[in-house]
Amino acid sequence: MFIPSCWRTSLIAAALWAGAAHADTVSVAVAANFTAPMQKIAAEFAKDTGHKAELSFGATGKFYAQISNGAPFGILLSADDTTPAKIASEGKGVADSRFTYAVGKLVLWSKQDGYVDAQGAVLKTGKFQHVAIANPKLAPYGLAAEQTLTQLGLLEQIKPKFVQGENIGQTYQFAATGNAELGFVALSQVMEDGKIKSGSAWLVPSNMHEPIRQDAIVLNTAKDNAAAKALMDYLRGDKARAIITSYGYAF
Repeated sequence: MFIPSCWRTSLIAAALWAGAAHADTVSVAVAANFTAPMQKIAAEFAKDTGHKAELSFGATGKFYAQISNGAPFGILLSADDTTPAKIASEGKGVADSRFTYAVGKLVLWSKQDGYVDAQGAVLKTGKFQHVAIANPKLAPYGLAAEQTLTQLGLLEQIKPKFVQGENIGQTYQFAATGNAELGFVALSQVMEDGKIKSGSAWLVPSNMHEPIRQDAIVLNTAKDNAAAKALMDYLRGDKARAIITSYGYAF
């Protein structure tokens, strides 16, 4: 059937308008350790779906407090699995939306090449002034660092040398700027495309601390939000998982 060119232009415009009308935006609270991969994922998500994810980064414990006080986040990408479970049990989130989007890995890292050995024996030498660690009461990576030092029998010895970050992002900055010679940080912060970007690191064996299972949950404010549903589906997809894996996470 012949369609006049003016009609074709109108039909295309209408189709584009309809697609835009169905696009939605969701506000996402993202654990600080997941900053780099989530920035990449959000960009791909917008290109592939038309939806937009507005990202805020910080400590899981602080996000929980904000959510409890009515902060209008639509999704929480937590640094642990207990906070989303608590949110679900308190009726603040959609219980059956919860899933583990990544399993984090802890590293002892220095910006100096060759400073950290592959077994982490540098911790036993005591030849350093400061070790950066995230607040273990707010950040699961900080708790994992404390558990690691306890396993090594070094916690009380090293505790006076702690430089404590509010979250793992601030902790990384302490180590990256040299304010601390060493830092217990997320592998994702120092790895890209499967390799350490700079400096030296010890990958902490996973049996030295509780698993860092990072769960996502849709909050009640976004239970009917199309972008929230689309993003949760996208995080399970091959493209997002390839990005997540490239930063050293497991599943």
